[in-house]
Amino acid sequence: MDSSSTNQRRMRSGAVALGGMGLLAATLVACGSSDEPDKRCASRSTLQHLNNKECKSGGTGAYYYGGNVSAGKVSGGSFDKSAVTRGGIGGHKSSGSSGG
Repeated sequence: MDSSSTNQRRMRSGAVALGGMGLLAATLVACGSSDEPDKRCASRSTLQHLNNKECKSGGTGAYYYGGNVSAGKVSGGSFDKSAVTRGGIGGHKSSGSSGG
């Protein structure tokens, strides 16, 4: 085997590796680029996490944006969608606080 065919083989495998990395990067960016914050159904009065059907028309719940669920209750977010932004890659949540 001569050196020119070895160089071609190396270049092709390098191109495949670089192409795969580009595809992975594009996938990660696409997954984290949504402007929609996470939402879950909760009771406005008790902050109890509810089944999603309770937030449908006629249900007793409302959508709670951002935050998390701990011990069956929502916290760290808001019922006001505009008060919460999605984190994503390099993003931040506006509902948090900074230390001091």
